Amino acid sequence: MSTDDLEDDLTRRTENAPQELATRSFFFLCAALSIATTLSIVVLLTTEAAKFFDLTAPLMDVTGETVSIVQFLTGTEWNIQGEQFGVLALVSATILVTVGSAVVAIPLGTATAIYLSEYASPELRSLLKPALEILAGVPTVVYGFFALKYVTPALKVFFPSIEFFNLASASILVGILIIPMVASISEDAMSAVPDELRQAGYGMGATKFEVSTGIVVPAAISGIISSFILAISRAIGETMIVVVAAGSQAKFLPLLPSSYLDGALPMTAAMVKLLTGDITGGGLAYRSLFAIGLTLFFITLAMNVISDLIARHYREEY
Repeated sequence: MSTDDLEDDLTRRTENAPQELATRSFFFLCAALSIATTLSIVVLLTTEAAKFFDLTAPLMDVTGETVSIVQFLTGTEWNIQGEQFGVLALVSATILVTVGSAVVAIPLGTATAIYLSEYASPELRSLLKPALEILAGVPTVVYGFFALKYVTPALKVFFPSIEFFNLASASILVGILIIPMVASISEDAMSAVPDELRQAGYGMGATKFEVSTGIVVPAAISGIISSFILAISRAIGETMIVVVAAGSQAKFLPLLPSSYLDGALPMTAAMVKLLTGDITGGGLAYRSLFAIGLTLFFITLAMNVISDLIARHYREEY
């Protein structure tokens, strides 16, 4: 580079310095705002939940206007009128819905991703992928009413004892809701696999199916597993589908197939029920909202951390 080129580059950098500084400052403020919002939510949940728990008497059930953290985390009865705050009654329903939705979304989402990445033509992919992602844009309350109107009556044909509000229909619709997340992220991971690996497989005489399942999927496994965990985290926090379709009676249910025929109260639905019910602001029932929210926050945080660790462990560098 000549002296004149160096002088021109320096002049250009000097002239653009104010714009660069303004751009960097804007993006920094956006990042800081996101972090501040997250920290504010954590502080709010922690401070309000601390008022709900009695950390000085961990072996007692209820003392005045506080609840034992041990009783909260290990109790299986949830009844705010009787001051029974066992969160396992809510967690069990949330886990059942999450497992059921994963059974629906993971196979269908992965198969869809394989088709979009390995079998569909570019023209067809450009149509199918946006169409698939429309599912994520449908209001979730619509999914809930669809579950009551169509899915539950269809299930009743095969399972006559199923309740009108049940975990099976809620799980199916939550699974459909998170299919786009599984399919989209998995497809992106598969598309990032170098074509040289595919061509090497074809050169060894492998079929399209063998290349897809034996080469591409293992090479993209970190992104695929991350999509599973992120989708499961989304299912854990789903609200309106379970509010409409899962039921409103809190009960502890074992992780068995027969439990899906019953209605129950997941954590998100319990929070909505408390907010729309007749509770006193600042009372024990009101503060239990923040205890449930903090529990839900830690569950989703753990899922996201696990997703990040798995992605780092299995990430392939090409």
